[in-house]
Amino acid sequence: MEKQELKHFENNELRTFGRRHGKKLSARKVWLMENLLPNITPKTDKYDEKSIILEIGFGNGEHLRDLALNDQKSIIIGAEPFVNGVAALLSAITKESDNTVFDEYKNIRIHPDDVRLLLKNLQHIKFSQIWILHPDPWPKAKHEKRRLLNSDFLNLISQFLSDDGKIIIGTDHWGYYDWIIEQLKNTKLKIKSTSLDIIKTRYQLKNKANTDTPKYLILSN
Repeated sequence: MEKQELKHFENNELRTFGRRHGKKLSARKVWLMENLLPNITPKTDKYDEKSIILEIGFGNGEHLRDLALNDQKSIIIGAEPFVNGVAALLSAITKESDNTVFDEYKNIRIHPDDVRLLLKNLQHIKFSQIWILHPDPWPKAKHEKRRLLNSDFLNLISQFLSDDGKIIIGTDHWGYYDWIIEQLKNTKLKIKSTSLDIIKTRYQLKNKANTDTPKYLILSN
């Protein structure tokens, strides 16, 4: 990938997520953020022989943990800028007795910031799967430009797919879904499927869009 492509994207990027902080963290979660998190952030030179899966905006990490449990041979990287979500995941994957990571979650890595900063540092990495579930739909017309899944971003992440890699998108906001379909016309990505059966995350159960069910897109180069 040409570095200038990423640099151009960064110079034109918008903040596509909402708040970074929520309620005050417990003492245990603060400890995990300060002491455990630095040890499980993605490293640029560790994954040459591994299949790597990325989840962008993992919320509290329910789906990320499910990925880790069901694919122990892969490295599962989650990118999430919301501090409380990162802390919630750290708490869920560790033992309360000594704050060590459960064996079944030792394949999880966490990037606690905008995924575009992660991609800048992992330019040689190829992902077998890139998951984006329930991104902020920014439903007001004046905020539409802040939607993450515009054609520029989709073109960017498509460059990080392995030869048979997939981008999996899910949203319960049907207007956003239709908007993504339009954005795809300015990419080379192809729709492979619109059917998917996965665990229900806390965000999905809230169903803020009041739709019958989420809609999915499985894309490939």
